[in-house]
Amino acid sequence: MDAWNPTQGAGLLAAAVLLPFVGMLVGLALGGRWPQRVAFTVMPLGLALALGIAVHWQAADGALVYLLGGWSPPLGIALRADGAAVAMLLAVAVVVCGIGLYARADFGTPHGAGESRTAFAYWLLLMAVWGSLNLVFVSGDLFTLYVALELLTFAGVPLVCLAGSGETLRAALRYLLFALCGSVLYLLGVVLLYGGYGTVDIPLLALAVQPEPIAWAALALMTVGLLAKTALFPLHIWLPPAHGGAPAAASAVLSALVIKGSWFLVLRLWLDVMPGVATASAAQLLAALGAAAIVVGSVVALRQQRLKLLVAYSTVAQIGYLFLLFPMAFDASGAMVWGDLAQSAGLLQAIAHATAKAGMFMAAGLVYAALGHDRIDDLVGAARALPVAVAALFVGGLALMGVLPSGAYLAKKLLLASADESGQWWWTWVLQGGAAFTAGYVVLIAARVLRRPAAPLAGLKPVSLLSQWAALGLTLASFALALAAVVGPLSADLLSKAFTAKEIGTMLVTFAAGAVLAAALSRRPLLAPAAPPRGGIANLGAAFESGDRFVRRWPSAMLALLAIAGASLWLLARV
Repeated sequence: MDAWNPTQGAGLLAAAVLLPFVGMLVGLALGGRWPQRVAFTVMPLGLALALGIAVHWQAADGALVYLLGGWSPPLGIALRADGAAVAMLLAVAVVVCGIGLYARADFGTPHGAGESRTAFAYWLLLMAVWGSLNLVFVSGDLFTLYVALELLTFAGVPLVCLAGSGETLRAALRYLLFALCGSVLYLLGVVLLYGGYGTVDIPLLALAVQPEPIAWAALALMTVGLLAKTALFPLHIWLPPAHGGAPAAASAVLSALVIKGSWFLVLRLWLDVMPGVATASAAQLLAALGAAAIVVGSVVALRQQRLKLLVAYSTVAQIGYLFLLFPMAFDASGAMVWGDLAQSAGLLQAIAHATAKAGMFMAAGLVYAALGHDRIDDLVGAARALPVAVAALFVGGLALMGVLPSGAYLAKKLLLASADESGQWWWTWVLQGGAAFTAGYVVLIAARVLRRPAAPLAGLKPVSLLSQWAALGLTLASFALALAAVVGPLSADLLSKAFTAKEIGTMLVTFAAGAVLAAALSRRPLLAPAAPPRGGIANLGAAFESGDRFVRRWPSAMLALLAIAGASLWLLARV
């Protein structure tokens, strides 16, 4: 089959998967302080491999293909990298390197210092997450993808409980159990597809699958299982406690990288494996869940009293954006004709979120390390004490808002164009409203940290300048994605009107709307953080908090899992 003809340079795909795992095994065997040294050797090599894959992909006519053992599917296993996989390989390599530089201060083992269990575990797990993600991106069959997802889960769960406290152990166990529920549903879908079509190879399955009951059931089960792993609302039972208790360097990995693996597979299933099975009505359900995530996650973020939990709940909201692309792949008649455009928008949004959110978690960790707390109401003067870290927080927030010319701005323009072309005007309101919510928590943080303190901050602890610049560098990388519309594969028209009066006016209106939302929904007035909690419209925010606690209970989450699976199956079968 032509889709599985080996290509020049494709051996780099196997190297990109093996290198982090080999590094993990070498670090485990050497023990002591060696895992950090091995990780810092693997990082530049892994980044070089990702760049090499990108170069060979540009030179090739199509995807890169590597056959393990020289056997072609369905008898053998193949690794395959198309444009989407190459983009994610590069993005993950950059983010891992940035997180590694940041984590050197928290999990470093300098000469003369005692060995640390947490440092030993962190570097091994970071390499395991990297290798697992690379395997997700280049796997050519659904069962290998299952193995990669499980490796990713078992590497991500220990990151939650590095601190070893009872609270973090409970959060890790909650993450593990719910992720395994998602794994069971995904694997059941794989079994159905293999039983119905005799293969799980992606190109072969794409040719064989038909819109019939077995395919509808498989797609519904696999999708909802992956939604549980991605923590899309209301299946986010594990995400806030996991992020809230993990160290900042671990939260950056979980939020920026780990959830992208399962989301990427949803993208593969809908756009590559079963585009003829997916329907516009089922895509509307995914986007509706995404819209609910944006609203609930943003409102609850505005109600948080700790900076790190605010950033964690903003992740709940930002995950919602990743699912707005699915209805945009369909035209007004319900045919999937804009799959490539929707995929480009989703990848831009995912990469922009990975870089910006990793930097924001890192910056929040620096604030905590310097001040000894991250209480939002007590962050007065933080901008003067930690200008680089606070700048990373603001730049990351602006990037997530879609301020021009960030990657999220380009993604939003693509989605708005798709919504206009397909007549789905209601998603335009969601996209614009979501940006206002994001502006809300940017304004909320700014109202605290930019105020002049009555007295110099006492007890300020020094923090690594390298860590601060690593956080700022990652958030700035989100704006570098504009190069995709200058020298990259996207149309330069996306930036042709970026700095017009209309666009600047829209940005100012978004900030104004964000300020109104922050003033209305936050616990205390923006300019008087010492005031008692307010009533009135702020009670609406409290109602959202109560609703969030309800849906994150085990019975609610399991019922939601079943309800979404049933609704997806019904919508897929309505053809």
